[in-house]
Amino acid sequence: MADDPKQFSREIENLIAGFREVPEDTSRSRKRPTQDVGKLIDELLVKYRISHDSLEHSIREKWPELVGVANATYSHPVVVERGQLLVLCSHAVVRNELFHHRLPILDKLRKLPGCGGIRGITLRSG
Repeated sequence: MADDPKQFSREIENLIAGFREVPEDTSRSRKRPTQDVGKLIDELLVKYRISHDSLEHSIREKWPELVGVANATYSHPVVVERGQLLVLCSHAVVRNELFHHRLPILDKLRKLPGCGGIRGITLRSG
């Protein structure tokens, strides 16, 4: 990489082109330096959690154990955002039940690997 030529801005390139009396670059696109495809794929796999178990997937697997089979039938953990687990409940009674037992559920949830940062549960109808 030390042998790569210095990349100048388009304005500087056009100024140099004017001095050399060659046509200026008027295209809108800018050629980006090439990157290793393997490195890009690895970055995308990590960024979008492809082929890795996500936090939400781990919670969904253990959900019946956390809330009970009856409540798990009518509720679905969706996503963890900013330390809050969003749970959709399809029945008002189950939503109320989960609301009243949210602290013991949170204690069980925090014991799962990677779930220690979850601070609360948000319950929505859905």
